[in-house]
Amino acid sequence: MSADQAGPALGSEATALLASVRTSGARLSSALYDILKNRLLEGRYPAGEKIVVEAIRQEFGVSKQPVMDALRRLSSDKLVYIVPQVGCEVVSYTQQEVEDFYTLFGGFEGTIAAVAAARRTQSQLLELDLISARVDALIASHDPVVRAHGYRVHNREFHAAIHAMAHSRIMEETSQRMWDLSDFLINTAGITNPLSSALPERQHDHHVITEAIRNGDAEAARVAMEHHIVGTVAVIRDESSDSLTG
Repeated sequence: MSADQAGPALGSEATALLASVRTSGARLSSALYDILKNRLLEGRYPAGEKIVVEAIRQEFGVSKQPVMDALRRLSSDKLVYIVPQVGCEVVSYTQQEVEDFYTLFGGFEGTIAAVAAARRTQSQLLELDLISARVDALIASHDPVVRAHGYRVHNREFHAAIHAMAHSRIMEETSQRMWDLSDFLINTAGITNPLSSALPERQHDHHVITEAIRNGDAEAARVAMEHHIVGTVAVIRDESSDSLTG
């Protein structure tokens, strides 16, 4: 079934998908990939959950082929497993794999922060301050849903601004893939509103990183960023324990 043949009883995401395909000329499979990837990064599909191709096909009113194409791309991203003749499920990583990832990720982001400290411009520092102020505003919210979702969005903006300071396309593009996996690991850990309770501590880290970059102190920026990223493991562990005991 083509995009134009979809029935009228589609949900808001499906309607938006088809509108995007019609207006931008994007491939249907690419648009589906973007939607499903966002769901995975938001934790709407928990680790280990089966993804039923037929259910997605019916939800969006499309044929099986674009759904499978989107899932194959997500499989390349290491977010889902496709087992031939069996089905598809959300990847579940072990605790050791999560710790190994953040050790690697922390070193990489620390390097970017060090480079950013040497190359940042004054206008980029002002932009970073504006983004940081949005996170500060979240701390005042008593709604854990607002805090968790808002932090995910603004945290990505904060780190993307630092990537831009490095003026390195290779660093930026490689980091974006690692940030996707980080969001996935955080939001599929079985925690309700992840990082919401840790927001003040996370933002304190941001302030330390910002000041090191502002001062042009590459080593301090590297150390602060690596500490911040690797510390995510402890936050996930603590919030997972709280969820179980709560």
